[in-house]
Amino acid sequence: MGIVKISDQMHDNLRSASDALSRSINAQAEHWMRVGMLAELHPALSYGDICQMMLRAAQSKEPALSFVKPEPPRAASLRAPRRVAR
Repeated sequence: MGIVKISDQMHDNLRSASDALSRSINAQAEHWMRVGMLAELHPALSYGDICQMMLRAAQSKEPALSFVKPEPPRAASLRAPRRVAR
């Protein structure tokens, strides 16, 4: 755990959002960071899609969401297997 320095304006935004959403300032900041990270990793998803993904992860018995973007399949694995000449 560490300290993150943010601007006064961002702190004011966090305070307003945390009051409106009944979260602590730290919980609101963590929520925004989690959503932002997932949005960067999954740019095609909407905010609603990301929230649904987080809810499903929280309700499942699986580990928490990974913030590591899955690697796309390698080009070699997409090719049809070679036939062996006899």
